[in-house]
Order: sequence, then C-alpha cells, then structure tokens
Amino acid sequence: MKAHGLRRFLQCLLRLLGVAWTLPNSLMGLLLGICAIPWGARPRLSRSDFALVFDRWPWGAGGAMTLGNVIINTAADLEALCPTYAHRAGLCQEPRVRLGSHERAHVWQYMLLGPFFLPLYFVLGGISVRNPLERAADRYALGQGSWWPWWGEVR
Repeated sequence: MKAHGLRRFLQCLLRLLGVAWTLPNSLMGLLLGICAIPWGARPRLSRSDFALVFDRWPWGAGGAMTLGNVIINTAADLEALCPTYAHRAGLCQEPRVRLGSHERAHVWQYMLLGPFFLPLYFVLGGISVRNPLERAADRYALGQGSWWPWWGEVR
C-alpha cells in the first residue's frame, strides 16, 4: 500500500510540474478563450482531458486546438468523432477519433515539452500528417499507441 501511495504522489508531483512547465502556453490559450466568451465561448474544466476547455469557439474552420492545458474547441463538446490527418491526406481507412482524446495527447505533449512544444511542432511539420506529434495524437486517440511519438506503437 505504501508503494502505491508513493507512486500516486510522484504522479501528482510530475503532473504539477508539467502544468507549471507549460504555463506560458496555457496562458496564451486562456487569453484566447477569455476573449471569445462575449461571442459565445463556454469555459469548463475537463478532468478526463486534463485541461480547461473553451467549447463553442466562435471563429475558425472547425475542430480544436490545444495550448498547454487549454483546449480551444469550435464544437459544443469534445465528444465529436473526427478524421485524422492521415484521413485528410488520403493515406488510411482507420476509424475516426474522439476529438478530446486527440487533444488530450497534445496536452500531455505540452506538459513534457513546455515552451519548446510550439517551436518543435512547427519544425516537425506543423498541421500535417508528416508531423510525428500529430500522428502520435491520432494513434493515442485510436488506442493504438502512446501520446509520445518516439515511444512506439502498441502491438
């Protein structure tokens, strides 16, 4: 029982450090979300996605974007099933993924990379199927691998 308690304590500590590490990114997301409240954005805490979510984001082409521990979402919630970047590139026939699960992977990636996430994200290919961070988020949302691109796939 003591080992379990210690493990739980260490997990909580690592999560808190991750939240602090990506705080500059989260503050950008928080600012974007707050600015959209007068136009219909609705904030809520999502324990399952480990983020503050702004649903009904009034601008953009649709979908969601993560900044640290903040998810900006154009839909009413994160339960929508969406195509992966591989779908959009015509590279696969896999099932659609839960939008919130995909974005949760990005939350964990941000918590590990902190302020280095955004520069690395764009160096690795930005919003595209070529980006290993996006492919990992898709695999994670499908239950086929880790949210971290270099830990490999679950077989």
